Amino acid sequence: MADAKVRRVDPRWLYVGTHLTETASNDNYQAMKRNHSTAIFMFLALLAGAACQQQVARTVKSLKPPVQQTETIPLSAKSPPQLKLTIDGAIDQIGKTTSYDPSYQKIEYPNGDVPIETGVCSDVIVRAFRKAGIDLQKDVHDDMKENFSAYPTRWGLKGTDANIDHRRVPNLQTYFTRKGKSLPTDGGSESFQPGDIVTWDLQLGGTEHVGMVVNVWNKPTQRYLIVHNIGGGTLMEDVLFAWKITGHYRYF
Repeated sequence: MADAKVRRVDPRWLYVGTHLTETASNDNYQAMKRNHSTAIFMFLALLAGAACQQQVARTVKSLKPPVQQTETIPLSAKSPPQLKLTIDGAIDQIGKTTSYDPSYQKIEYPNGDVPIETGVCSDVIVRAFRKAGIDLQKDVHDDMKENFSAYPTRWGLKGTDANIDHRRVPNLQTYFTRKGKSLPTDGGSESFQPGDIVTWDLQLGGTEHVGMVVNVWNKPTQRYLIVHNIGGGTLMEDVLFAWKITGHYRYF
């Protein structure tokens, strides 16, 4: 998710040399300066391992099955046209979104987005829905303006922010639940159908992740694949049960 938390890092690691000069004694300044580069490297390593984007968060090895082991399952003829557009919109991001950037970005409103080459896990969902004519940036923002107290307050905000609100997984969870789209999370793989939105707890200090079930079937495991971005760009993988499921939503 955007604006994700990282594991707590001693802020002294981030001090530049001039500040170290001001705060460190003459006796330990040289030692701190020598450790500065190492500390920065360690911080960046922690940042790279944070939130939705980390490969180390996986509880299984990756997980794109060989093509010969998969099969695209046609959607029901009774499915609404928006369902196919949304699923196709998720799959279309594969190969286009090739990186992950959880930093805060100012974007347009409505229909704002960061560059397609990057993004966070929630951007996969937002971009897919836009292919079906649904702008979650606007919809979440409008609902938060009218019902701000119903949304998580962990970020210490006193009002809405159209740049980031829709890119936070807990806000998407709240929005989908408020719209009556929530389903049980404890079912087997047969409970998760193409187009469903799934959220997980990566068990890294309250870090959430989100992805979409698509209509590509993994024959060996007998379940649908997930399109998501957990660090290496948008991928399609067999990760439905890779982490603890915390939310299950069916919009269409």
